[in-house]
Amino acid sequence: MAIEAVLWDFGGVFTTSPFDAFNRYENERGLPNDIIRRINSVNPDTNAWARIERSEIDAATFDRLFEDEAKQLGHAIPGRDVLALLSGDLRPRVVSAFKACKAKFKVGCITNNAPTGKGAGMSSSSEKARQIAEVFSLFEHVIESSKAGVRKPDPRIYAMMCDALGVKPEACVYLDDLGINLKPAREMGMVTIKVTSEDQLLADLSRAVGITFA
Repeated sequence: MAIEAVLWDFGGVFTTSPFDAFNRYENERGLPNDIIRRINSVNPDTNAWARIERSEIDAATFDRLFEDEAKQLGHAIPGRDVLALLSGDLRPRVVSAFKACKAKFKVGCITNNAPTGKGAGMSSSSEKARQIAEVFSLFEHVIESSKAGVRKPDPRIYAMMCDALGVKPEACVYLDDLGINLKPAREMGMVTIKVTSEDQLLADLSRAVGITFA
């Protein structure tokens, strides 16, 4: 089936990866590498991370619950420190590629986010929030987990996007920086791209949609 829509994650795709920010934080404090991601992987549907991304708890409650979860693995990490790491910088080449895709295909964004920071991108400054809001305004449809009450990798959120855009999963390309979020999209029939770097994203997307990006 011909491609009709390109669907995008946001953090770690349009912006620099929060995982890099996690690693810097861990290194600066002498914590084990990837301990924040390990904490987030325990009880992934019911832990503090999952609950704040569905807006079931506020930032203050997340701060306490995440620190409790960290202590269970032997480390003291306040949740507020982790939330402060979520705001990445826009990747201009990715934004340009997105605009090229928008000229030929329907475009949508499925993002797991939390009610923290400024705007949908959880930005750390008003200027960064403004820049990110400009990108969000270009999507035909955006699903934010914190507003929808459902988060990736729940298959429902991908179906919601397909319904909103009026496309079948088999006619979609989906980009995300987390393999666990790509699995249900792939099982639904989407072409999936795991984002590991900006150059890799552009090369794989070019092959998937037949557009050469600058």
